Amino acid sequence: MRDVLFSRRAVIAGAAALLGSRAMAAPGPRVVAFDWGIVETLLGLGVEPAGIAEGDGYREWVREPALPPGVPDLGLRVEPNLEAVARLKPDLIVITPQLASFEPMLARIAPTLSLAIFDEEGDVWTRARQVALTLAAATGREDAGVRLLADADAVLAAVRPKVEPLTARPLYLASFVDARHVRVYGRGSLFDAVLTRLGIANAFTGSTSFWGFVTFGLEHLATAQDAALLVFEPVPPEAQATLVHGPLWQRLPMVEAGRVGLLPPVWSFGGLVSAMRFARVLADHAAAPAVSGAGRGDARG
Repeated sequence: MRDVLFSRRAVIAGAAALLGSRAMAAPGPRVVAFDWGIVETLLGLGVEPAGIAEGDGYREWVREPALPPGVPDLGLRVEPNLEAVARLKPDLIVITPQLASFEPMLARIAPTLSLAIFDEEGDVWTRARQVALTLAAATGREDAGVRLLADADAVLAAVRPKVEPLTARPLYLASFVDARHVRVYGRGSLFDAVLTRLGIANAFTGSTSFWGFVTFGLEHLATAQDAALLVFEPVPPEAQATLVHGPLWQRLPMVEAGRVGLLPPVWSFGGLVSAMRFARVLADHAAAPAVSGAGRGDARG
């Protein structure tokens, strides 16, 4: 672990020195990132990325902060276009451990920093804060890093009384995978970390993946007699019919009781910015008038 920390500090120090040497020639650091959680954190720090991967997907799934127009697309998040990266002449490249095999090649282009919001050591909330501060130091935005952490704490504090109606019963959070399967978020997910800090009980307490979710059939929700369910959009086309007239869906206890709601997209693999978006989305849902029907119910009571 000491070697990892030393390497990270060395990269940050080197990147900071390089950025400082170019300060007179450029308006800000040219940072390339592929992971959308890293991208949203950079934008939250006031750093416009010089290039990202799958920008259209970011706009659809992450949404906040908005990606400025004209940011170059660098290929796939799992397989970036190295030639496109080199053409941008970045000052710093930020990756996650999932791109470890690309690190030697990327390091020949620019100083490369590997960061992970999701890690087997420590909870995701702590990691998200650490990543924000590390990125802030690496880009010369230390003050912005402190502000981002303070903003996250302030948003959750402001939202907590607004979501009090959602504390009445345990809450499932899910995304449809197809017409019969859902991804349910539990321990280790960013959403669970926010629920905990808002005083809302997560209805799913079973084992989860590295990313804090598990995928199973709708029938597994049939035993949840007292829980509510919130489903994230976008809903796949094949699952939209399920929400309208799927027989298994209609028989779920929370659907029969009208304790179901739809939420706009929130990036489940994000950091502090996605956490703030999720908190605000929950507050908006709690404040909205109840909508009857199996597809859009009232998950508050």
